[in-house]
Amino acid sequence: MNIEQIQKKSGIVGRSDAIQQVLEMVAQVAPVDISVLITGESGTGKEIVVKALHQVSKRSHEQLVTVNCGAIPQGIIESELFGHKKGAYTDAREDRKGYFETAHKGIIFLDEIAETPLETQVKLLRVLETGELMPVGASKTKKTDVRVFAATNKNLADLVEKGQFRQDLYYRLKTVTIHIPALRQRVEDISLLVERFALEFTRSNDMVYRGFMPDAIRVMKNHPWKGNVRELKNFVDSIIVLEKGERITVEMVEKHMGFSPNETGANLALPVVMQQPPEAAERELILRQLFLLRQDVEFLKQLATQGPMVSDQIGMPIMSHSSEQFTPSLHIDEESALFIKNSSIGEMNMDDLEREAIERTLKLFNNNRRATAKSLGMSERTLYRKIDQYGLERKIKIRS
Repeated sequence: MNIEQIQKKSGIVGRSDAIQQVLEMVAQVAPVDISVLITGESGTGKEIVVKALHQVSKRSHEQLVTVNCGAIPQGIIESELFGHKKGAYTDAREDRKGYFETAHKGIIFLDEIAETPLETQVKLLRVLETGELMPVGASKTKKTDVRVFAATNKNLADLVEKGQFRQDLYYRLKTVTIHIPALRQRVEDISLLVERFALEFTRSNDMVYRGFMPDAIRVMKNHPWKGNVRELKNFVDSIIVLEKGERITVEMVEKHMGFSPNETGANLALPVVMQQPPEAAERELILRQLFLLRQDVEFLKQLATQGPMVSDQIGMPIMSHSSEQFTPSLHIDEESALFIKNSSIGEMNMDDLEREAIERTLKLFNNNRRATAKSLGMSERTLYRKIDQYGLERKIKIRS
């Protein structure tokens, strides 16, 4: 099963490179019967990745048993996981299967694995290594055939150093690790996530959905979203309800986020909006500077080969024509020499910039995908995905 099929079947939303890497890991790891550790901040969607792994695994027709280790009281967690015999303790009136025995032949998902007591961790390690478990109060072991997925929002290596998590269990669990990126590390997916959450919510509640204004989405992309995808979903649901199904504007978003344009701390004199996460701001600044440099190179090439035709292509009077030679014009509009017009700043996002860069570079190299990918500093696979994402295939064929 390829990553497009996995994404469609699992419902994982996103076209960012970070999410594509997660999907590629799922495609590689799911068919192999080994344990998997899923890491990431709270609210990033670790459980949906677990469901995707289950759907693609050889055990997809068996059940997936989910256990929240942090929600089980310490005194009964071993009974819940491994079962107990009648009379093992006061309320044990009959034999009871634990989660591991229930999940026999299937998959067990241990969420918040870092919350399990050290004593329980010893027994977990034994199940992972030998497939044997000992119900509470029993004198004989039982065999179980389960595949284990575990998840945590904590740094297990740090807990091992502090003596709060067993080192042997940590290394056994991390045979393969899939890290789920925080939402601030995949802001390009926010518009897709908003659309998905809004449609799901309005359909299930029989509400009219009029959409989000582009400016509203831009403001949401600049929000830190410390609660990640979970926080974004709750925000989308609540703003649709509170605004009674109206089309969501930037003013509505700012109101419900609790700030106004004058309170954002943004320095509009800078080339990027500073309330962005540092990674996103740095990426935007580098990309804009790269565009400017590329524009200069393209202009010089055209100037050397096409002369006055450059004026028509870039919309500025670079050269004046005489019968014998070309002489530079005395008037050059400083703004028109910029790749990104000042009037466009604030009205375009990174997707707009990326789309234009890909489209123009493809045109420059006569639709040579390999040369285009090399020029843009991306893999051919990523380029093909971007062409499909922005619907450039049809436009390029028409123009070529």
